[in-house]
Amino acid sequence: MFKMMTDINMTHVPYRGAAPALTDLLGGHVQVLFVGATPVIDHIRAARLRALAVTTATRLELLPDIPSMADFVPGYEASQWFGAGLRKDTPAEIVDKLNKQINTTLTEPTMRVRLTDLAATAFTASPDDFGKFIAEETEKWGKVVRAANIKPE
Repeated sequence: MFKMMTDINMTHVPYRGAAPALTDLLGGHVQVLFVGATPVIDHIRAARLRALAVTTATRLELLPDIPSMADFVPGYEASQWFGAGLRKDTPAEIVDKLNKQINTTLTEPTMRVRLTDLAATAFTASPDDFGKFIAEETEKWGKVVRAANIKPE
């Protein structure tokens, strides 16, 4: 998506996880890495890596001095997210009860601190709002897949 939105010519180098990619970045074998904050936070704090930006829509609480990519590339936002899903035929009262409990848990002070430590932000929403979010993410990344002509191997 970064390449598509900026017209910068970059070569994607596939890795089997963050650890080997980070090893190559620290070793000077690649020049830039897009990765979640958790594997690199200690390297950033120890000045072994220079963080240019976070890819979330806003700055991270854990790294308040690092700008958001959207400050430089308007509209850019790429975040890892996790959600809970149920079978389509799950009764509405069960869906609502689970949604309420999950949202409550995500907003508890101890959970907020833990999520911040992991460079994560809680996204609390209704099941309908989460469904809309998934549809928007599918459309956004579908455009990237089509523009880059990505095919399954």
